[in-house]
Amino acid sequence: MNYLIAFALILLFLASASLYLVIAMPGQSYSGELPPLSETGESVRRNLETHVRHLAGQIGERNVGVPEHLNAAAAYIEETLESVGYGVGTQAFGDVGQPFKNLVVRVPGSDRKSEIVVVGAHYDTVAKSPGADDNASGVAGLIEVARLLRDKPLSRTVHLVAFTNEEEPFSYSELMGSVVYAKRAREEGAAVVGMLALESLGYYSDKPGSQHYPPPFSWFYPDVAAFIAFVGNLKSRALVRRSIASFRKHAQFPSEGVAAPDSLVKDVGRSDHASFWTQGYPALMVTDTAPFRNPHYHKPSDTPEHVDFDALTRVVIGLARVVEDLANSP
Repeated sequence: MNYLIAFALILLFLASASLYLVIAMPGQSYSGELPPLSETGESVRRNLETHVRHLAGQIGERNVGVPEHLNAAAAYIEETLESVGYGVGTQAFGDVGQPFKNLVVRVPGSDRKSEIVVVGAHYDTVAKSPGADDNASGVAGLIEVARLLRDKPLSRTVHLVAFTNEEEPFSYSELMGSVVYAKRAREEGAAVVGMLALESLGYYSDKPGSQHYPPPFSWFYPDVAAFIAFVGNLKSRALVRRSIASFRKHAQFPSEGVAAPDSLVKDVGRSDHASFWTQGYPALMVTDTAPFRNPHYHKPSDTPEHVDFDALTRVVIGLARVVEDLANSP
């Protein structure tokens, strides 16, 4: 019996240690009343709403089924980034009859410029959806992170990438934009030290029961959809912890994090970050958890009216500081 008790205690210890590795995150999630937006915050908010309303309102559905809309979205992103003062490169792929492109801003670092931090968001949508949250909110966040980083001293190089073809029918195929980017980065020997995928950043609720998860995550995380999540695999645990620690230091918004085995995280959601996992790079997804809280996910009702622009602003301002810290940390 003593042996059985000892064995059970060992199993309990190992399970606790494994759980700690998955859910333990540094710092404290913000709690309490949210303060008013600063003057900078109000400016960022106006810009975010402009981007989301243009992409999901004026343009709408963006995918291979409506190529003119996909091209219009790419043109808007390119023109807006150029207006901020960046040069925008194009990473073309596909064939003559079906051309696609990622848009890439390369911000060179100083003393560690060979090391690269990638921040990406996909600008396509599923069929029949204007994709305000998924993923105009992420693209809007990418543009405003770029604006907030303008003229900041960076030790490492930062690549800001608008990917196409994250959604079906191209998910995890050779024509998925982030697959193309990550594969070429590996072939070129690029030293990507971390990648952040901005994936659905704009839907929140303060109602009990508004947040859902696949098991076992429902046992450990809030049931109120009022936080932003940092999601990575175990190999990206250090990146997840550094990122959420920075966010909690700088942002005035609740946050949760997880770094779990691939088999568990794929049930929470796989997006452009997973393309980097395949190539051996650390990567994470920053997300409002989309299908686990947003009733408009992948539907025609995913419109700008359902985006919480105040919350999105707080998240984006915090993410700009995260990227700055990742580019300058030891």
